[in-house]
Amino acid sequence: MSLFAARNIDTQKTNTMASEGYPQPQYAVPQAPASANLNQGYGVSQLNQNFNAMNIQQPEQVVDPATMGQGNLHAQTNGVYPQQYAATPVQPAGQYGEVSQYPAQYGQPAAQPPVSQYGGAQRADVAATAGGMGGASGPVGYGYGVGSSPQMGSAQALHLNQLYTTDLSKELPPSISDLSLPPPPLVLPITAQIIPTSTTANASPEYFRSTLNVVPTNGSLLKKSKLPLALVVRPYNSLHDETEEVPVAKDTIISRCRRCRGYINPFVSLTEGGRRWRCNFCNLQNDIPTAFDFDESTQKPTNRYERVELNHAVTEFVAPKEYMARTPQPIVYTFIIDVSSEAINSGLTSTVARTILESLDRIPNENKTARVFFIGVDSSLHYFRFKEGLDDAPEMLIVSDIDDPFLPSPEGLLVNLEENRRSVEKLLLDFPAYFEGTANKHFALGPALRAGHKMISSIGGKLIVFSSSLPSIGEGKLATRDEGAHSGKPKESQALLNAADSFYKSFAVECNSAQVTIDLFLTGSKYQDVATLSNLPRYTAGQTHFYPSWLCTKIEDVNKLSKEISEHLSMDIALEAVLRVRCSTGFRMSGFFGNFFNRSSDLCSFPTFPRDQSYVIEVSIEETIVKPMVYFQAAVLHSTCFGERRIRVMNLAIPTSSKLDDIYASADQLAITNYFTHRAIEKGLSSSLSAARDYLTRSLVEILNVYRKDLVPGNVTGSSPLLLSTNLRMLPLLLFSLTKHLGFREQRVPADHRAIALNNLGSLPLPQLIKTIYPTVYSLHSMPDECGLPEEIVQVNEVTGEKEVFTSTEILLPDPINDTKASWETYGLYLMDNGSELFLWVSGDVVPGLVEDLFGTDNLYSIQTGKTELPEFSFEESQFNFKVRQIIGKIREQKDSILWKSLYIIIGGSSIEPMEMTQQRDLMALRLWALSCLVEDKSQFEQGYREFLATLRAKITV
Repeated sequence: MSLFAARNIDTQKTNTMASEGYPQPQYAVPQAPASANLNQGYGVSQLNQNFNAMNIQQPEQVVDPATMGQGNLHAQTNGVYPQQYAATPVQPAGQYGEVSQYPAQYGQPAAQPPVSQYGGAQRADVAATAGGMGGASGPVGYGYGVGSSPQMGSAQALHLNQLYTTDLSKELPPSISDLSLPPPPLVLPITAQIIPTSTTANASPEYFRSTLNVVPTNGSLLKKSKLPLALVVRPYNSLHDETEEVPVAKDTIISRCRRCRGYINPFVSLTEGGRRWRCNFCNLQNDIPTAFDFDESTQKPTNRYERVELNHAVTEFVAPKEYMARTPQPIVYTFIIDVSSEAINSGLTSTVARTILESLDRIPNENKTARVFFIGVDSSLHYFRFKEGLDDAPEMLIVSDIDDPFLPSPEGLLVNLEENRRSVEKLLLDFPAYFEGTANKHFALGPALRAGHKMISSIGGKLIVFSSSLPSIGEGKLATRDEGAHSGKPKESQALLNAADSFYKSFAVECNSAQVTIDLFLTGSKYQDVATLSNLPRYTAGQTHFYPSWLCTKIEDVNKLSKEISEHLSMDIALEAVLRVRCSTGFRMSGFFGNFFNRSSDLCSFPTFPRDQSYVIEVSIEETIVKPMVYFQAAVLHSTCFGERRIRVMNLAIPTSSKLDDIYASADQLAITNYFTHRAIEKGLSSSLSAARDYLTRSLVEILNVYRKDLVPGNVTGSSPLLLSTNLRMLPLLLFSLTKHLGFREQRVPADHRAIALNNLGSLPLPQLIKTIYPTVYSLHSMPDECGLPEEIVQVNEVTGEKEVFTSTEILLPDPINDTKASWETYGLYLMDNGSELFLWVSGDVVPGLVEDLFGTDNLYSIQTGKTELPEFSFEESQFNFKVRQIIGKIREQKDSILWKSLYIIIGGSSIEPMEMTQQRDLMALRLWALSCLVEDKSQFEQGYREFLATLRAKITV
């Protein structure tokens, strides 16, 4: 059998390949009316649109009995959503003119260009170079019957997404394939952008997205809708620059508006014969720079319409000296390592030293300027002075006065890594030996942080802390809190989840001002007070990583910690960064969420800009909006690891409407979930966790009430109260699942586990956040044969008619199933991914052949359970084992995160399982942990999704 799964693709029908594992969008294909005075290529020819809104004949809508409508369309539906899910199509009257035309599915099919992943018609040559930076207008799918193209004719009416109503009570189990769909398309006229043929003029949702893809024209309409208006910003989508191709303007010619300081972008307009440009934010006219059309490197004129800033929504400018407050500084790593007896005995100290040693070549140091500084910490501070120009091991200097920590030497502590490489290697090789046999149980974290800050405050950089002990001495010392008295009770937030010492926030703000970021790697089996310590990274744009019950004797623990430290050190980071979001007149940035410090009303400060986090910014409407479009622009001014000052700019254009149905039809349920997550965290920490859960439920009830009263046609008496637009039908499931997340669930949870869960929810990028809220479950025993294998793509050449074979490096994953035991078989094998860990569930009544193929034994109860790895067999020895390991490896591959997901193997219960199995407390706890991924199910303490819908129904005003 071939190691490749073959798939035939007719290139005469499509010129672009969908990304593997991405479900085929089910949007109705948009129609782009031809614009006056524009080439036919800018829109669909009127000859292909010989139908009108008056002679529509809707095809028969049939629910496939094989799927019962769960995410797949019957062949007879022609892409129209089944009647079960499209019960009430609402045709929006054209805001910009005539009544909207229906798409081709409702009449004669119209010829369409290829549709990109996010919906813009994409030429093959452009698609090959787009780099995913633009094309935010997504592929059409459920509920978007009209006008989903990003380029609509300017002479015709602009038609927004069409609203479809669905009944949540009739969609059980919910159609989770929706979670993989892109947001509702952004519908813009072709004249919105300066270069009509550009398919990357609007930012991709991976970088910049809004909770609403149609913005209300006034604040009262936004308030009435009960939907939030917020932006999800993620300037970087990869840990490393080489895997993220953002167009770069290298000539240092940066044109900005004189009034609002917005950057020139694809949505400006040229005036006065191209000598000036009109700002799309404040409408001011600005001069085009004299060198805008001239290439100094070749000394020849250039075509301005080829400039990246006019073609691409996401662009990076190389900044001139005017953008530098000082010369870009070298990257600095300060390693603060716990050397107390707890850290030595657990193996943390030796593991960290070895991992840093093995990762030295991965540190971004292309220009050979990276510097390092080491401090060992117990009840004293242990410095290491290197001898410049010598390869000798450094000298250890001990400072015992932690009440007033000082630097014991003016030189030799902070050194150039390249110039002192051999000495650094010797230190790391011998590092555990310096403290072998210690009985010192203290950990003076506060004084160590002060010392690190004192050393690098004039330069900036990173303080990376590795600890297995609670800070117990000196400034910032902490005590174990009384979890028994407060966990799971009304005052849990104030007693356990807020900072116990104000030092950690105030010191973090000091560090931010000095361009210093703090990252924490916390291990150990005892209380760490994550809630307090996590304030250090939160206000310095860092991150907290937590490894409970970590031991070096567990190879899986060592692998996880080592891999994540190594990935962290290899990450390209932006230094001395600030983020500012600009918007059209009439809007204001009113709330900021994420790990940074808000230096002023609209300026977010990042000493180093991480690659594995995202941010949410709430927007308020302060004036009535009279323009058909509004604009947002996020700009990150930063220095690269290699000493170059740059500005990354992201642009987003969104249509406006005064109609509530337009607002709902274009709402982005995933971005809205991100916003509500941040608000719930804020509510939970400032009030109580029960208040946070109530807030989420109340928000859903308000949305459902608005929809029923204002958007259901006729508001039919006796109809189901659980009606919502199809594009929002996953929102109740996601917010319900969020209430059952470790950060918010009602039952008692260890304080450190609760705190790290809330910390992660507040910083995760959107794709990881959704997976954390609603875990992904795969059925392995019933997956198609091609899953777990690299794909072999067979294309038919449209010119020669011959088949061409391409080998993909992508591993095919099975389709996820719902998070409920109702989707399981008693003999099945399931893989669960909760965003942090992987659980391989082997049912107690599993087919014996599966056990033998996967584990190499026919004795189910002889396999190793808990945190472990699968045995490795070749493809010839066991195809099933090979494919399952390939699937696990694919899930673990993350170009945008340092996270390594540990695998836990669990044997499910059975009526014939041995008595000793039922008495294993660890196994019972592991089963409960894994089953918590099944968020749709009812548990002893929490209701299931079906019961939750009943609760919503009871709360809705009929």
